[in-house]
This record gives sequence, C-alpha cells and structure tokens, in this order.
Amino acid sequence: MRIRPIMIITATAAAIATAGGMATAATGTPTAQSKPAAAPAAPAAPAAPASGGGSAATGATATPAASTVTSATTTPIDAGTVAGILASCLGSEASQYQAVIGVRAPVASSDTDGVVVAVDSAGQYVQCESKGDKGTSMSSPATFINDRLWGTGHLVEFFDSFSTPAGAGQVLSLGAGHYTADVAKVTISYGDDATEYPAVMAGGAFAYTAAISTGSDANAFPPAPYVHAYNADGKEIYNQKTQPTVKNTHP
Repeated sequence: MRIRPIMIITATAAAIATAGGMATAATGTPTAQSKPAAAPAAPAAPAAPASGGGSAATGATATPAASTVTSATTTPIDAGTVAGILASCLGSEASQYQAVIGVRAPVASSDTDGVVVAVDSAGQYVQCESKGDKGTSMSSPATFINDRLWGTGHLVEFFDSFSTPAGAGQVLSLGAGHYTADVAKVTISYGDDATEYPAVMAGGAFAYTAAISTGSDANAFPPAPYVHAYNADGKEIYNQKTQPTVKNTHP
C-alpha cells in the first residue's frame, strides 16, 4: 500500500549532474546546516494537500517509528529509456514534453524504481513514476497545476509524493514538484531528523527519492518528508515544518 506524505527537498545546482539539458542524478549527500530549523511536534499523520498535487493523508494514526535514511543517491536514466517511460505514461501527448529530470531511486518497490519529470512549451510539467522502461502517473491528467504554488510566498508546489514498501523493513520515498526563480536550493528532511538531503533540480522542477529503513516492525509508519527551500544567499525561505503547505480549500 502506498502512503502519500507531503515531501521536502534540498539541492544546489552544483550538486546535480546534467546530461543534454536533463538533470539526471543527485549525490544524496546530507546538507550541513549551521543550525537545524526548529521543529514543532510531528503530527500523527501528514496533512493532505489540495487536489491537483502533493500527497494524500492515509487516515493512519500510527506514530512514525525510529527510522534511518539509508540512501538518497539517485542514478541517471538513459535518454532512450526516458523517452519510453514518457510514451507509456502519456501516450500520444508524450511528444509535447521535454524531459528535464530522469533518475532511478536507490531502492525499488514492486511497481516503482524511479521518476521522470518533463515540461512542455507552455511550462506545464508532468511527473511519471518508472518501473524499468515503463511509466505511470498517480494523477489524471499527469500535468502539474502551475498556478498552485504553496507555502508562504507561494514558492513551491509538490506533485505526487509517496512512500511505498520496498522489501522487509524498507520503504521507498519518492516525489517531485516545481519551484519559482526565487528558489536556488531545495532540501528534504525526514520526520524529526534535522538532516537535509539534496533533491535533483532542473528546468524549474525538482525530484527526490530515498531508501528508508523502518526496522523490523512490518506496520511501522514511515517518517514524513519535509521540503526546505533556500535563496541564492543561502537563506531558508521555505520550511514545510513551520509554514503552511496548501491553501485551505475546505470549509
């Protein structure tokens, strides 16, 4: 069963390897911070964003178990495979999109081992999860809604993000989104751990993946990812732990 928590990401342009204009990999090396951001008490379950992006709450009340990010390193997906992923994900519309990110996750679940993000000439993004050379989307249509930038200042939008089992005691965390020109670096932290891991960033989009060990408890609830965004001066301008994530669209 997939759990769709809200995600968090961090990365510098220098931390991203590029190939033919498409960002293909991030090192996954934790980002050293001068001081960790103050974190409020973690909620029992992540909040659900507005429709059209982000993650859905699961309704679970389990407390996140002690967990460890064992890897946040991604590897590039070759251009030919990226084209196949987009074709199977988007069908006849695939030719309208240019891939900007294509990476494999450090661990694979039964139906996901990476992600491809692409953009069309109008600046609309799509996110396709991959398994081998095939692609699928958790949303229909798969297109990001570009005018729903969230958080104070509306700097970042999250699209599909989720956690899914990847073998005994292990979870794959994966997601993507896009950001405004004010953002120079995006990082992800998990649960109450202040360590931040770089996301892949290119063409106004970001993506992240991580392998998380949840221990021997088969029912362990994985830690929620949180997005942090920084400007060119290194100042944190968005912290998902302390700033609103979505506009309240419910009564």
